[in-house]
Amino acid sequence: MGSLFRSEEVCLAQLFLQSASAYSCISELGERGLLEFRDLNPKVSPFQRRFVGEVRRCEEMEKTFTFLQQELRAAGRMPGPCPESPRAPVAREALRVQEQSEQLAQELREVTRSRASLRGRLRDVRQYLHVLREGQRFTSLPAPPGSPPRPRALSEREPILDPSLHQHLERKINFVAGVIHPWRVTAFERLLWRACRGYLVASFVEMPEPMEDPATGESITWVIFLISYWGEQIGQKIRKISDCFHCQVYLYPESETSRTDTITRLHGQIQELSVTLEETEKYLAEVLDKVAQALPTWRVQVQKMKAIYLVLNQCSFDVTQKCLIAEVWCPVQDLTQVQDALRQASYQSGSSVECFVQRVPTLESPPTLIRTNKFTAGFQSIVDAYGVASYQEVNPAPYAIITFPFIFAIMFGDVGHGLLMFLFALWMVLYEDSPRLRQGTNEIWLTFFEGRYLILLMGAFSIYTGFIYNECFSKATAIFPSAWSVATMANHSSWSSEYLASHPSLTLDPNVTGVFRGPYPFGIDPIWSLATNHLNFLNSFKMKMSVVLGIVHMGFGVVLGVFNHVHFKQHHRLVLEFLPEIIFLLALFGYLVFLIFYKWIKFSAADSLVAPSILIHFIDMFLFTSNAENLPLYPGQVPVQMVLVLLALASVPVLLLGTPLYQWCRRRLTAGAVPVQSLAMGEQEPLLEGQEAGNSVNATKEDVESGGHSPDAKHLDFAEIFMHQAIHTIEYCLGCVSNTASYLRLWALSLAHAQLSEVLWTMVMRNGFVGLSYVGGVVLVPVFAAFAVLTVAILLVMEGLSAFLHALRLHWVEFQNKFYVGAGYKLCPFAFAPDTWE
Repeated sequence: MGSLFRSEEVCLAQLFLQSASAYSCISELGERGLLEFRDLNPKVSPFQRRFVGEVRRCEEMEKTFTFLQQELRAAGRMPGPCPESPRAPVAREALRVQEQSEQLAQELREVTRSRASLRGRLRDVRQYLHVLREGQRFTSLPAPPGSPPRPRALSEREPILDPSLHQHLERKINFVAGVIHPWRVTAFERLLWRACRGYLVASFVEMPEPMEDPATGESITWVIFLISYWGEQIGQKIRKISDCFHCQVYLYPESETSRTDTITRLHGQIQELSVTLEETEKYLAEVLDKVAQALPTWRVQVQKMKAIYLVLNQCSFDVTQKCLIAEVWCPVQDLTQVQDALRQASYQSGSSVECFVQRVPTLESPPTLIRTNKFTAGFQSIVDAYGVASYQEVNPAPYAIITFPFIFAIMFGDVGHGLLMFLFALWMVLYEDSPRLRQGTNEIWLTFFEGRYLILLMGAFSIYTGFIYNECFSKATAIFPSAWSVATMANHSSWSSEYLASHPSLTLDPNVTGVFRGPYPFGIDPIWSLATNHLNFLNSFKMKMSVVLGIVHMGFGVVLGVFNHVHFKQHHRLVLEFLPEIIFLLALFGYLVFLIFYKWIKFSAADSLVAPSILIHFIDMFLFTSNAENLPLYPGQVPVQMVLVLLALASVPVLLLGTPLYQWCRRRLTAGAVPVQSLAMGEQEPLLEGQEAGNSVNATKEDVESGGHSPDAKHLDFAEIFMHQAIHTIEYCLGCVSNTASYLRLWALSLAHAQLSEVLWTMVMRNGFVGLSYVGGVVLVPVFAAFAVLTVAILLVMEGLSAFLHALRLHWVEFQNKFYVGAGYKLCPFAFAPDTWE
């Protein structure tokens, strides 16, 4: 069978790598992704391994790349994905990458530091210029002689001093000028007044333009202050308070001429700093362009190089220290590709000694490898979520491709809802190569996208079962003419006008000739949607349908166990396990399916009143009695049922004692030669073709001589084997009853979905149609919008998720436990993963 139906054959192999070409060989194997390496140095600390220095060098380069990445983000740039996957660099190329990355990082540090310094100086110069400009308004010279005197005004724009007293007090007045954060102005002014007792005059004005705060990087509007005072002690207090409030204080010239000269000089400095800063920004942009161009390739190369050295640390050296030995799990069909990769890598590295691979016999259970594609990956993920298949065990995934969507559709059967789901999945399938869909960050969306083919089949099967139920948004459609004739009933009856007025609902009698003209061609007849007893009819139909499908599904699971028994050459389990299991299932519940179909075929509408109850017959079957009020379905029914119950009861001790007694007798005959693991699991896995008894390089001499087991290994006794089989027997026999009842969820979820659809239509859309005669068709717009939103939110998302989870449970618990152990572990080949570095 193919890999999809059963995991591939995997063997243990040894790689003999020449030291000079080991790096190239691992690199080539990583590009192909064929092998899973095993750690041959499990007791050696990571800091004591041979290539720890190379790994540390890769980590140092990754730190440099992280710094470059942060600088790119700070500049508003994002490095794109690597256009092509470069190969792992050789030693000389890795040294070049390290030197260039460190050089770029050093340049970025210097340029960034220079830019920050220039920005700080330019900010200080501009603040100083604004302080001098605003200060001149407060300390301007008096008006020339002959000009009319101006009145004194209490304004911030007026000079602090009276112009008439300016000449007399010019030498005695000192100034402190600077900028302060706007949040600290009130507290600063209050403290100045209390500390200096009013021996100062302070003025505050907002700066004309906002500037950056060097502490937080935010753009704020600073406040300029100018304080005039008398006395040196007052000046010292003012400066100390300014330092406490983190004010930027600037030298304020006393004379008008000095202030004018300083303003002119500051204008020149601003122009020079602006030109220098512009050139620095250009150079920084050039460096960032180099980083953005080279960084994606460098990070992929270093990731691959680090992964190679981590794998080399898992290898062991031979005695001569010239050859590395690696142990790998390898698919048998890929051994040729592995040898070809080793040969090609040895040639590229220039080594004169060719590396090679050699299979090693082992008693360990190999990992599981099941190759999937974009269609089967979603179904395989459902199975793996329960448990990875044991080595070469029957894989339930290919059967779930059909059974899972079908069981889901039984609970979600509606043409309209299934069509919406199908179209949504079809859109994802048609645009599956779009990077916008693949690279989403929403986990819920990625879950939907990964299961697009599963959703596509669930929608298609829901459309099919919707046609069977004859439901489209809870309304029946008359695809074919109804098989019931109301006119025939009216013609053969004496219905009068008074009778019709007193009987608003009438019942069709199929016993009247011509009323029922045969079965509906496909699905449920649409006339049942108008019947008052349609819910009773659908209850009976869907309940029996659920039981039939459930027993068929479980029986199929029991039959799949045959493939496991035959493949592992456990032919005794065919007689001692499969045969009693299938007899127990069919003798009881298979007979129930027979009764359902037999009653459908034998009894018609004419004799429906005398049709016996299947449930009463099934209860009497276990009690070995008969009920006179419940007529038999066929002659000799009671003896047949007694024989079937006896067969089912007789299969239980066979299932309970058969396998333990067989193992005990076989162990007595072989004198304990059967492996312990095979006794525990009831199976013996033969060695792969061409192998001999032995073990890997990790095995000791005693392990090989004792057949793979240490001398003090404890063999399982008969009581433990019997206990294992007893648990399996109890679980199976009781599970047949509980699992059959569990399939009734198909009936319950199907009716719940139909009733929710009907309630939504009745409470929303029908009210809109009723109101149409009053306000016209405008009311249908919001009504249909509400109907569409509720349909998607409740019936598609919530009900769809509920049906999905119930279908998942039916496969995991009721179906897979009949044949599937799921105790394996995946083969994780060493491969260079796609670039996911953030």
